[in-house]
Amino acid sequence: MTSWKGKLHLNIRQKVIVGLSACILAIGFIGGLSYNYLHRIETKQHFVEIADDLSNTILEIRRYEKNYLLYGHTEDLQENRRYIKLGLETLDKITPEAKNLKIASQFPLFQKEFRAYSQLMEELPKSGAFRARVEEQLRERGKNLVELSHNLVTFERQRILEIISTLKTQLLSSMLVFLGFMGFFVFIVSRKIIRPLRVIEGTTLRIAQGNFRPLPVLDTRDETQRVVEAFNRMVAELEKRQDQLLQAKKMSSLGVLTAGIAHQLNNPLNNISTSCQIILEDLGQCDLDFLKKMLTNVEQEVYRARDIVKGLLEFSRVRDFALKPIPLEDVVSRSIRLVSSQVPPGIDIVQEVPWNLVVQIDPQRMQEVFLNLLMNAIQAIKEPPGEIKVAAQVDTRNNQAVITVEDTGVGIPKEEIDRVFDPFFTTKEVGAGTGLGLSIVYGIIERHQGSIAVESKEGEGTRFIIRLPYNSLDKEKRPSS
Repeated sequence: MTSWKGKLHLNIRQKVIVGLSACILAIGFIGGLSYNYLHRIETKQHFVEIADDLSNTILEIRRYEKNYLLYGHTEDLQENRRYIKLGLETLDKITPEAKNLKIASQFPLFQKEFRAYSQLMEELPKSGAFRARVEEQLRERGKNLVELSHNLVTFERQRILEIISTLKTQLLSSMLVFLGFMGFFVFIVSRKIIRPLRVIEGTTLRIAQGNFRPLPVLDTRDETQRVVEAFNRMVAELEKRQDQLLQAKKMSSLGVLTAGIAHQLNNPLNNISTSCQIILEDLGQCDLDFLKKMLTNVEQEVYRARDIVKGLLEFSRVRDFALKPIPLEDVVSRSIRLVSSQVPPGIDIVQEVPWNLVVQIDPQRMQEVFLNLLMNAIQAIKEPPGEIKVAAQVDTRNNQAVITVEDTGVGIPKEEIDRVFDPFFTTKEVGAGTGLGLSIVYGIIERHQGSIAVESKEGEGTRFIIRLPYNSLDKEKRPSS
């Protein structure tokens, strides 16, 4: 059964060929049938014309017969015989044409009556004492001839009307069948070609926004299935390239942050060195409380250096995308610590994120989001003083966590604000930016099933608004520290 099903599956090209072939065969069949009907109508029309002539001839025969019986003129008898001869010739002429007609069975009787009538007309002048009986038979035969000729014409005309009616019914039925076939063909084209193409078009727009969810593959075993499979392979490759691009962007961010991190590490290392020198100098004469204080300072500075390096390592590590309940404050704080060395004097970063706001996120990728937005905000404040504010609150009506990153920088020109999330678009000077930061941010937020929007006034500042799905039960799942 499986093998037969496999054989019966046709691809779109084969379906179109089969459909068009069936359509051509149907048109050919209907055309041939219609031609046959028209040929039969033509034949019958020709026959009816001859039958009409024969009927008129019989009427002329009867007219001259009556004139002869009334007046006895020889000229009437001669005309009668001439028309009888013409009628017999006409009858002999149409007999071969009528042998395929339904009325062919009446022709032997027609010929018999015609010859009998002709014989009676020959006997009439010689009948003498039997003239009255011959006249009576002649009238009876003549009446039969008129009726037979009339029936012949009427029957064939009726047959012509029946064929025309059949032809009209056939053409109407064919039209309905073709309309049904065209409707089915349009349905097939719409379902098998246009709809998948629209889905692919919509998915392409979705991918451009950073959502790499693949298309469902239906077991159609035709070109659309192969196109969708190839499209999904392309999506997987694009997602892989996106991850590589994200990692490259992270490495680029690390390069920017390295100098500041080195400066951050220098402070605890200097403090550790100073404490160690003091201990070494006073080791023989210092009391235990002073020694304990110095060692505690060393321990605190070691933890401080460890946290700096740990944050850097966590940011740079490659991990698969995974959502889990994370306190948003932790991610924002780590991001601020990483960029703190890049903040010029006079620029303050204000954090207003509730400590108990827990959301389902990928912490590493959300950290990349905040780093990009914070770095952009720092670069947007050309001349300190300035302020960067990261705030969050819960929109209980829409079950969303609303996060804002706001700066008091130069703002974005109105004509460029709709393009800030486009890949490779940047408002920075040549060489100062790749234009990938915000497009990556957009893609990460899309993968979190969230949304990001921007509001800006030139000269007043910019605000990025992030909306993420929020479930109040997530706070119960907060991981232990």
